[in-house]
Amino acid sequence: VGSTLAADNPAKGNPQVNCPVMGAKIDKNVYTDYQGKRIYFCCTGCVDDFKKNPDKYLKQMEEQGITPEPTPGTKQ
Repeated sequence: VGSTLAADNPAKGNPQVNCPVMGAKIDKNVYTDYQGKRIYFCCTGCVDDFKKNPDKYLKQMEEQGITPEPTPGTKQ
């Protein structure tokens, strides 16, 4: 049937470790804040790609059980 690793605990969510655009390891110095969420990337080029269609990438992250960090200073 397949693996259930990503869906074991979807309510809690997993921290972001990979770039939503390229899938490479994130660099915590490269990020954008979007709708109260901080999204990290592997490089600045991926930030530009994300900004072209942010909802697409957020949906993919959600489907993978990834919960982005809240933007510092925002109430969640």
